[in-house]
Amino acid sequence: MKNIYRSIAVLITVLLLSGFVRSDNDIYFQMSKSIDLFGRIYKEVALNYVDNVNPEEFMNAGIKGMLSALDPYTVYLGEDKKEDISLLTDGKYGGIGATVGVQNENVTIVDLIEGYPAQRQGMRIGDVIKKIDSVSVSRENYNELSKYMKGEPGTELNIEVEREGFDEPIIFKLIREEIEIKNLSFAGFYPENSNNVYLKLSGFTRTAGEEVKNALLNLNKQKEVESIVLDLRGNPGGLLDAAIDVSEKFLENKQLIVSVVGRDTLDKKEYFSNEQPIAGNTKLVVLVDNGSASASEIVAGAIQDHDRGVIVGDQSFGKGLVQTLIPLSYDTSLKITTGKYYTPSGRCIQKIDYAKENDVIIPITSLNSSEFKTDNQRTVYSGGGILPDSIISNSSDSKQMKHLLAQGLFFKFATNYFNVNNTANLAEIKDDEIFKEFLSYIDEQSFEYKTRSEKLIEDLYKTAEESELNADILNQINNLKKEIVKERIRELEKNKEEILSKIKEEIAARINGDKGRIMQSLINDKQFATAIKLLKDEKIYNSFLAYGKF
Repeated sequence: MKNIYRSIAVLITVLLLSGFVRSDNDIYFQMSKSIDLFGRIYKEVALNYVDNVNPEEFMNAGIKGMLSALDPYTVYLGEDKKEDISLLTDGKYGGIGATVGVQNENVTIVDLIEGYPAQRQGMRIGDVIKKIDSVSVSRENYNELSKYMKGEPGTELNIEVEREGFDEPIIFKLIREEIEIKNLSFAGFYPENSNNVYLKLSGFTRTAGEEVKNALLNLNKQKEVESIVLDLRGNPGGLLDAAIDVSEKFLENKQLIVSVVGRDTLDKKEYFSNEQPIAGNTKLVVLVDNGSASASEIVAGAIQDHDRGVIVGDQSFGKGLVQTLIPLSYDTSLKITTGKYYTPSGRCIQKIDYAKENDVIIPITSLNSSEFKTDNQRTVYSGGGILPDSIISNSSDSKQMKHLLAQGLFFKFATNYFNVNNTANLAEIKDDEIFKEFLSYIDEQSFEYKTRSEKLIEDLYKTAEESELNADILNQINNLKKEIVKERIRELEKNKEEILSKIKEEIAARINGDKGRIMQSLINDKQFATAIKLLKDEKIYNSFLAYGKF
């Protein structure tokens, strides 16, 4: 820790010698005073606290606490985050090509990247990880999983999994490889036999623009591309450069894509398209939802402001903060918010104003009004992400469906069904049979879903019992309870089509991975269907973009 003390001492000396101690209002005096206090407190506690203190962990806790007063995107990345930094910047890391999550309290494989060790050697979506080498895996140490699964390419690891339908655990011996994350999850003509290209963009690493360009060039060789659906739903964003690169494929050369404004509101940097577009005149619809953030919103905002395409879906997330990665000593880094994004019309994408949430950030006067104009003088709004031109929601209104999804029952059922039946063809699945199987399965799993009415009746029954009301009244309440349970079963029947759709999406993912899930999901996708309808009707498409109005 000597280096930390030395750094603090040097910084204080520099500040003092520079004459930055003129008043309490001087930021440099406040900084030197605060660093002095922080260093003294750290040293006193580390050396004199009643129990031994781990100096590094104590410092990490201090840094974490300090940064938590800002925004959730300003974070310290320690030595153990080296692979995460590589993934963040280059879209590469050393690993096995598996995505892991927690399903029903179990650490579970939720996705596999085609062509990499986990998929090649037979791991399956739904496999529950019990051990990595000698380390037992559970929900409790899930946050530490990255350091066990990721590592230098060429190194070996053993993973023990439990699989539904198998009595004994399965052990996989895997060699880590350099995993390159593809930003394009799907690129192809869809619907089939159409001239519409569907692009599902899941991230924004350095290669995103090149992937979009190559996909469009290759598809145009097969047949003429007449329209494009660019799907940014669920895309959390990534690199600013990648967002600019993707935007350049659709916008005219020299058009403004995004502006970044720093702490000093006069410090404004503008980014323009710097190449001829590969799809400059092709009809375009961009799909967004509340999972579309940051770089996704830059692309959608630029396309909307220049009336280049129609935005369809739900309102986007509203993350308009720019992060800069600053390398520190000892293989650590600081990811710090250094600016805000503004679309070409001048809209701020950021939804939450963190300056209003604490006393640490000093608020500045907003640069924004609420209404702005696109190139064709359409009115667009700021302060809450990107508001689509056509608002269509895909999310279910059924509380029952939300409970089924939240409890991971579609995921679990599909895992069990695939492992038992090893089905490789969705066409072989009979809807009525699999629906009955699903109803039996959720009953076995003790599916917990109670309507507000059920809860009220249970409370009524309990109150009636406590009040010692006669048996006839209790029986009447019980009969009412049974009727509501029957209504719950009727609701499952009512949601049959949506339930079957979710089941088939999960089974398709077991058969063909993420590509299978995406293709299956498009069949009943209201937002995608709206996009195709718009692209087929040139009059409606042009009316959304205010073409022909002078």
